[in-house]
Amino acid sequence: MLKRIPWWGILKGLIWVTCLTGTVLLMSFIETKKEEVLCKEVRIFIPGADNFIEREEIDAIVEREEGQLIGRPIQQINIHKIEERIQANPYIAFAKVYLEMDGSLQIEIRQRQPVLRIINAGGHDYYIDKEGLKMPISPNFTANVLVATGQILEGYGSRVDTLLTALTKDLYKTALYLKADTLWDAQFEQIYINQKQDMELIPRVGNQRIILGNADFLEEKMDNLLAFYQQAIPLVGWDTYKTINVKYPNQVVCERRYADSTAMKKALQQRVRVVDTTATVSSEINTVIRQMIDDEMKNNSSERKTEVKNQDTRKNN
Repeated sequence: MLKRIPWWGILKGLIWVTCLTGTVLLMSFIETKKEEVLCKEVRIFIPGADNFIEREEIDAIVEREEGQLIGRPIQQINIHKIEERIQANPYIAFAKVYLEMDGSLQIEIRQRQPVLRIINAGGHDYYIDKEGLKMPISPNFTANVLVATGQILEGYGSRVDTLLTALTKDLYKTALYLKADTLWDAQFEQIYINQKQDMELIPRVGNQRIILGNADFLEEKMDNLLAFYQQAIPLVGWDTYKTINVKYPNQVVCERRYADSTAMKKALQQRVRVVDTTATVSSEINTVIRQMIDDEMKNNSSERKTEVKNQDTRKNN
């Protein structure tokens, strides 16, 4: 009895051989074309508003590594080496370099995103980026981020430096938390580390310091602070207390700024409104607080920018 011929298997085999042959021929054609195509331009894409690195600096890196590219066959350009050199820059998180068949060299760059600026006890400063790595201060650009000062001993060691101490890790964690909340991001501009190694938040609105301690139970502490803002501040005003301590569980401990009861009564007479505990009124108070913060930020914006510029100028000199 004759066996059936496996026509379907033979057909699949022929298709596979045809595809493989076509691929080999296509690759050979592409390689031949590469030898003929010359580099006609270099396109650099640096998205985002932060300008830690300029196009001219990328051009300089490419030229140091590969020399003049325009007019050179694209087959002779080592894109992997260029990519490695660009990514070695401390302000760059990711770089992708590739060639188009029209002769253009494409360079796509993603810059690192700082979330905190550290000025340590020795006056040395650096950034901590979104990934929790240290990065240097840029001569080209000053990021508008939270600033941490005071009794901070940790410095900046190398191009990509990890956080070494529990304190800087707490600062990083706190900066991320505050940045993620629009109210807190608008309210706080600085973290000060006191002699006890406690974090103190410096607000834009109000003349008091918020003693946070460390970053443990951070959400609970900030919830307690928000409740205090909602229930006490509208009654006594922003400047009644010298410190607001939320470092202890389930409590807010305040130190009065006024030494006598007469001054306290005067502050109470200037209260914004009596606070109800209903959700509706709490929502209204949140809106009032946000508006007060926005107004205060507008009033102090020019003064704050001038102060930061003066600090940078003194440091550069």
